Amino acid sequence: MNKLLFYSITLLLPAALHATIRLPALVGSNMVLQQNDSVNIWGWANPSEKVTVFTGWDNRTTTVTTSGDAKWTLKVHTPAAGGPYEIRLKGSNEIVLKNILIGEVWLCSGQSNMEYSYYNGIRQIAAELPVCSNNNIRFFNIPKTTAPYFQDDCHASWEVCDSNSLKPFSAVGYFFGSKLQRSLGVPVGLINASWGGTPAEVWAPEHLVTGEPQLSAAAAKLQPAAWWPIKPGYAYNAMIAPLINFNIKGVIWYQGEANVNTADSYTPLFTGMIKAWRDAWHKQLPFYYVQIAPFTYDKENQAALLREAQARSSALAGTGMVVVADVTENVKDIHPQDKRTVGNRLANWALGENYGKTGFTWKSPVFKEMSISKNKAVLRFSNVPASLKINGKTPAALYIAGADHVFHEASAKVEKDAVIVWSKQVEKPEAVRYGFSNTGIGNIFSSEGLPVVPFRTDNWPAN
Repeated sequence: MNKLLFYSITLLLPAALHATIRLPALVGSNMVLQQNDSVNIWGWANPSEKVTVFTGWDNRTTTVTTSGDAKWTLKVHTPAAGGPYEIRLKGSNEIVLKNILIGEVWLCSGQSNMEYSYYNGIRQIAAELPVCSNNNIRFFNIPKTTAPYFQDDCHASWEVCDSNSLKPFSAVGYFFGSKLQRSLGVPVGLINASWGGTPAEVWAPEHLVTGEPQLSAAAAKLQPAAWWPIKPGYAYNAMIAPLINFNIKGVIWYQGEANVNTADSYTPLFTGMIKAWRDAWHKQLPFYYVQIAPFTYDKENQAALLREAQARSSALAGTGMVVVADVTENVKDIHPQDKRTVGNRLANWALGENYGKTGFTWKSPVFKEMSISKNKAVLRFSNVPASLKINGKTPAALYIAGADHVFHEASAKVEKDAVIVWSKQVEKPEAVRYGFSNTGIGNIFSSEGLPVVPFRTDNWPAN
C-alpha cells in the first residue's frame, strides 16, 4: 500500500471511530418532556455531521447539522401529556431513547430541607416506600458538584419512581410531584438540585453577587465549611447551568437557613437569583418557595429577619411563599420532619396559579394595615377568603408595644379579616409583632387552615 495513503487512513481512523453523536445526561431514556411545548433536544457530534431525530409521538423526522464547535441543537414540538414514546437519533451512530413521557417538569432546589430524604430519617418517606411505585413520576437526581465556570452536562440519569429511586430523592420534591400527578392525571418529571448547608450565593450566577457591592459584602461574611461550598456561582455553574436547555414548567425552592446572618441582603440576592434563572431559561418561570421554620438560632431575631426578607421577596411577580411554622414539632431541630405538608402546600400554589384548579386556598393571610382604636390595634389582612380564626383559647407569639418599644404578650380577638390586639400594659399601642422571633409559632389561621405569615408592623431595630 502507498505509504502516504496508509498514513492518511491511519490518521482518519480515530476520527471516524469517535465521530459519534453524544447526548447530555438530561436527554435520556425515562425522561419527561414538558407537554404542549417546543422543547430542546441537543448534544454533540463531529463538526458538520448531520444528526437526524425521529420523535415517536408524531412520527416526524428532523435533521440538524453539527456546528464547528461540535454542538448541535434542535427543537421538537410536544403534544398533550402521554406516552410512553421513543426518540431515535442517528448520525454516524444510532441512539434509541425509550420509555419517554410527556407531562409536567419541575425543578426542586435549595439546601438541606429540600435535600432531605429517606436516608436522612424522614419517616413519611419510609411509610411511602411500599406504595410509591408510579410509572408516571420520574426522578433526575443531580449529585453535589461545583465548578468555577458554566458546565454543559452533569452526571445523573432519569429513573422511574419506585422504592429504590425514591430513597435518595428529595422528600419535599416527591410529595410536591406526587400531588401534582394525582391532581392533574399527567406524568410529572422532577429534577432535584439541592445541597444541605448552601447559602443562596452559590446558587446565583457569580456576576450577580460580585457585581453588586451589597451582595459582595454579604458573601464575604460567609464562613468556610467542610460540607458545602460558599463561593458565589459554584453550585449554579455545575448543578443549574447544565439544565437550562431543558424545558421546565417551574421551580420549587427551600433555602434560607444558611443566610440568617446576612438577612439584610437576602431579598435582593434571592429575587436577583430568581430573575437570573428566568433569564437563563428565557421564561417567566413560576417560583414557589418555603419560608424557613422556627429554630433556636444563636442571635436574637436573626431568623425573624430572614423570614421577613423572604416575605418581601414574594412581591416579585410569579412567586409564592409557603409558611410552615405550624408544622414545626421541635424548634431545636432545623429540619422539620413533616415534608408532606410542605410539598402539598407548594403543589397547591402550582395547581392554583398555573393549572387553574379551584375549590381550595393556597395563599396564606398576609398583614395589610394597622389602625389604632383607643387602646387597641386593629390589624387587617389580605388573602382571607372568608375569615380568620385563632386555634386555641389565647393567641400565641403575638406581642404589642407602645412608644417605649417594650413588647408585651397580647390578647386578641378575630372579626372576619381583622384581628383586634391589646394589652392592659400598653395604653397607646404603636406596634404589633406576630411570630417575629427565632422560635415563635403563632396560631392565627385563615378559616381554610393556612397560617398567617409572620410579621411586624414596626421598623424598629430588631437585633
